[in-house]
Amino acid sequence: MVAGGAGFLGSHLCERLLADGWRVLCVDNFVTGSPENVAHLLGDAFRLIEADVTAGPQTVEGPVDAVINLASPASPVDYHRLPLETLRVGSEGTRHLLDLAREKRARFVLASTSETYGDPLVHPQPESYWGNVNPVGPRSVYDEAKRYAEAITMAYRRTYGTDTGIVRIFNTYGPRMRAHDGRAVPTFIRQALAGQPITVAGDGSQTRSLCYVPDLVDGIVRMTESELAGPVNLGNQEEISVLRLAEWIRELTGSASGIVHVPRPTDDPSIRRPDTTKAREELGWAAEFTTERGLTATIDWFRTRPESAPEDLRPGAPLEGLRPGSPLEDLQLAGAEEM
Repeated sequence: MVAGGAGFLGSHLCERLLADGWRVLCVDNFVTGSPENVAHLLGDAFRLIEADVTAGPQTVEGPVDAVINLASPASPVDYHRLPLETLRVGSEGTRHLLDLAREKRARFVLASTSETYGDPLVHPQPESYWGNVNPVGPRSVYDEAKRYAEAITMAYRRTYGTDTGIVRIFNTYGPRMRAHDGRAVPTFIRQALAGQPITVAGDGSQTRSLCYVPDLVDGIVRMTESELAGPVNLGNQEEISVLRLAEWIRELTGSASGIVHVPRPTDDPSIRRPDTTKAREELGWAAEFTTERGLTATIDWFRTRPESAPEDLRPGAPLEGLRPGSPLEDLQLAGAEEM
């Protein structure tokens, strides 16, 4: 069972699990995910159910070998728009899925985040680092929801003996990201393809580590098939500045877009790179795709998507006023979250 399986990351995970011979039940409320992401997977081995994991206990007929919890808004646009929902899915949603795993004696894997480290004072970040997080800032609903989800996951392991594992996911990108979700990679690609100014938060010196989605999915699968409790960092060891990312995307798209600098969002991390020693030693995992290869594939995918155009240029889009995800709003959001 993959909760949040119709989202960007979840859809790629479902695809990989099917390829590996699993039967997959995908559960999603389609608030940030889309049936379109998994429509090509529908068949005897793949079932799609529209459900909200926060609504109540989860009931599944028959045996369940693994419950993988990816259910959560994960972009700044989404968790700023859905703050209470973000907190509920991290708390109530995680508890309901843990109860299901306990009932079925299934392996439970929580997809946590590098956001648990906040704006880190230790670099690179090992799993033993407790983080530097603002618990009441504008990003806190996501950060604290994931920190709580980790805590309750470990509590179920200690109290009930539930077979649990936690992965902390660093900046992940690839096809099926939403063009207007506010994260840097899709924002920069969309702006470059449209010939718009590419909006870089601050001076762009803040760094991220970009992991192409097939690599990240491989790490989750390895964690699911292990008995490791974690938490385990999953991310690319290659670090890049946000400014260099913007320049690189401009080069790869062949765009003539200029780069403009806008104010950095509150609590925007200055550095972000995982220490992946544990993943390498205990899961045999490391990111393999080069950033250039991953960005090129992602750009090629975005070229085929009509939503990559700015909203004001989409057929039938009204011209008046600002709406969520419009280019002007991106000035405050680009580069804000996990990219």
